[in-house]
Amino acid sequence: MAGQQEALGRVSFSGLLFGSGPRFARDALGPVLAFYVVWKLAGLVAGIAAATLLALVAFWWERRRGASGILPAVGLGIAIVQALAGLASGSVGAYFAPAVIANGLYGATFLGSVLIGRPLAGVLAGETFPFPPRVKNSVVFRRVFARVSLVWGAYMMSRAAIRLVVLARSSVELFILVSVVTGIPLTLALMSWSFWYPLRVFRRSPDLWRPDPG
Repeated sequence: MAGQQEALGRVSFSGLLFGSGPRFARDALGPVLAFYVVWKLAGLVAGIAAATLLALVAFWWERRRGASGILPAVGLGIAIVQALAGLASGSVGAYFAPAVIANGLYGATFLGSVLIGRPLAGVLAGETFPFPPRVKNSVVFRRVFARVSLVWGAYMMSRAAIRLVVLARSSVELFILVSVVTGIPLTLALMSWSFWYPLRVFRRSPDLWRPDPG
């Protein structure tokens, strides 16, 4: 337990942000941008192939690093559904729709995980730091990551609703712009808070990391 507490003390906010942030941006926006660029240059099928390949490479890379690759696996699954929808319909709108809907469902999952007492943000945090069982089972852990999960759930559902309206009523270019504007800046801000807030709470709760007597 003392080892984890010392490790927590060595964890830096900037290290977490710059370690996980680029991967998150890659998984969230990489396939979208890859599709758009290749679609404009070589057509729908080539764009779908490029985005799907990028999602596959991201999943392979995370597994090669030894991580569980939860987010890249989700991204790969969505990319496959998108590819099937886009190829079957021949429509750019049909290609993007599954990802937007999945984003909303993902947000609903964050909210639902709080209701059942297993905040999804806490599960994902375990990919970044090896929390001991005592900490994971604590009230502090559940409270901290319940708040983080609620914020992410509200953000993702709101973003999905906005993007779905734009996709249905406007151009692909505006959809890409909205995806980027509501993605990178807001995601960076939320990730910053999601790392800073738990670190602040855990560092102010040293008793949580002490081994049980006896």
